[in-house]
Amino acid sequence: MNALSLPVKVYGLPDIRFLPLDEWDERRPVALVTSGPAWAAVREDLRLQMAWRGSPRQATLSHWQEMLAGLQGEVVYAVGGGLAADAAKFLAAQRNLPLVCIPTALSVDAFFTWASGVREEGCVRYIETRPPDLLLVDLDVIATAPPSLRAAGICDVLSIATALWDWRFAEERGQNPPGMAYAEWVAAVARGILQGALDCAEAAGAGDPDGLLSLVQCLALEVLLCNLVGHSRPEEGSEHYFAYAVEEEVGPGRSHAELVGPGILLMARAQGQETAPLERALRACHVPLDAIPQEVVERTLRRLPDYAARHRLPFGIAHVLDAEQ
Repeated sequence: MNALSLPVKVYGLPDIRFLPLDEWDERRPVALVTSGPAWAAVREDLRLQMAWRGSPRQATLSHWQEMLAGLQGEVVYAVGGGLAADAAKFLAAQRNLPLVCIPTALSVDAFFTWASGVREEGCVRYIETRPPDLLLVDLDVIATAPPSLRAAGICDVLSIATALWDWRFAEERGQNPPGMAYAEWVAAVARGILQGALDCAEAAGAGDPDGLLSLVQCLALEVLLCNLVGHSRPEEGSEHYFAYAVEEEVGPGRSHAELVGPGILLMARAQGQETAPLERALRACHVPLDAIPQEVVERTLRRLPDYAARHRLPFGIAHVLDAEQ
């Protein structure tokens, strides 16, 4: 490895603490980023001195800038899912404030990452914000989340199956840029994390504490691996491109898993992979696999090669779907 392929900065994981929320003591004035349902799930147990509260409605820089204008407090708290976490990471970074994240469901990997996803011109762009300083995990709270959200973040681990295929495919086609060359040892580590998710899917989907803990660990390891190699090729590929493209068709409001889950199965089939283990894990975690109308799925697949090329997404099966069929 030469110096040009090294990541500029390697972020670590947040400090992760597993505890009942009613045992947490926060004395600082809080800027709270949350949604109504998420806050309702914890408000009886979580004692906060609120100086400001905001509820992000969309993942755009202009909207987050509007929220920033009135923000007050000495620490930012994100309570809820991926949108709350991504918005809070932006707000905390802009104001140079500490950040605490409290997931009410294991719906995404955003609670661990240093970036926030913003919607621009029909696609998702990741901007550097900051990782949380602290992640507070109350497994009892997560166990009572709606089943379709409780363990839906498994999609961000199961996507390793299709992303690794894409990454190696791009290497064989000479399409990996400097700094993203395929590394078998990285792929081997990622496959181990993928196996961990397959193993814990049934228990996590049922709200079992051990299963949820294992899913937290899988999500954290997936994020840490990508941090260490300096890119997301081990975890993000054509399944996410499908999700971005289909979101442009159906509009905002769908959960991350509703978009990525079907994308995993569709892209794995296009890659010639066995999908049964992936589908079992998705169904065990109650990920909706038929929420997108079939005609929208078919239309998205037809335009996906052009979409992936137009948005300059890293090379994968999505770029050549027409040619491979």
